[in-house]
Amino acid sequence: METLDLKQELQFLYQPSAKKIEAVEVPEMQFLRIDGAIEAGLAPGSSPLFEANLQALYGAAYTLKFMARKRPADPVDYPVMALEGLWWVEDGCFDIAVKDNWHYTLMIMVPDLVTPAMFAEALAQLRKKKGDQPAFARLCLERFHEGLCVQVMHLGPYAEEPATVERMRQFMQAEGYQDLVERGGRHHEIYLGDPRRAAPEKRKTVLRHPVKKVRP
Repeated sequence: METLDLKQELQFLYQPSAKKIEAVEVPEMQFLRIDGAIEAGLAPGSSPLFEANLQALYGAAYTLKFMARKRPADPVDYPVMALEGLWWVEDGCFDIAVKDNWHYTLMIMVPDLVTPAMFAEALAQLRKKKGDQPAFARLCLERFHEGLCVQVMHLGPYAEEPATVERMRQFMQAEGYQDLVERGGRHHEIYLGDPRRAAPEKRKTVLRHPVKKVRP
């Protein structure tokens, strides 16, 4: 059985330094994706919709992994990749302390061997096993090309992210980049480990912002 070492191949995207902020060209990749928004008065940790979307996303990711391993011709094993989130607001400025106006896309990267037909079969298996849950209709398989970005590893609680984002913006200013999150782009987080189980002080989160080079 062939094994894809995606975590090693994509280490530059999923294991950046916590000390050194860097610019990186993110290639086009394929993702399982699901969209949602945090309900009024709630946060990601208390949102029923967020939890339902998360369960559907992981269910599809693991179903596809096992389908690839068990296929009779050319079986392939690969790791389920980290959970990722694109975050934005549609009514004002993004504020880490105000969570109930956040919109999001949750994503898990999958290799190119995953086809639309496999995705459709995975959904059929999930519906047979779990019932026709509304979240399954929101799942999609799409390609995403993020392009030029600035990224760094954030260590610790999510509430302390603004200080890390400020470091990123200082780097952008010094190196001649424009932060596109301030112009309709998405604040991108990649969660290493299960964010629901890790102690806040032990969390590792890749922070990534799309940027544009505006001067040398």
